[in-house]
Amino acid sequence: MDGSAKFVASIVGPRIRGIRRGQELSQEALADYAEIHRTQISLIEHGERLPRIDTLIKLAGGLFVPPCEPLDGVLWEPRGHRPGRMVEVDCEPDG
Repeated sequence: MDGSAKFVASIVGPRIRGIRRGQELSQEALADYAEIHRTQISLIEHGERLPRIDTLIKLAGGLFVPPCEPLDGVLWEPRGHRPGRMVEVDCEPDG
């Protein structure tokens, strides 16, 4: 994985783990719901693998959340003539 993929994996994986644990689901249960092998879920949750978009959609479906939830706040920041970068932003409205 390149630096951008590692950054995204380090955010998305723990978010998926947090959602799963918040629902008191085991990795095995999520694997059944999402039709994904449990070891793949472990690799994703630990930020060692970045899920493909179809896998992310399956995981979100298995967690009963929209696919945007694990990605919320991950943003590509273009920098004109310099290389862009991935950043994490707070997407909660100011209140």
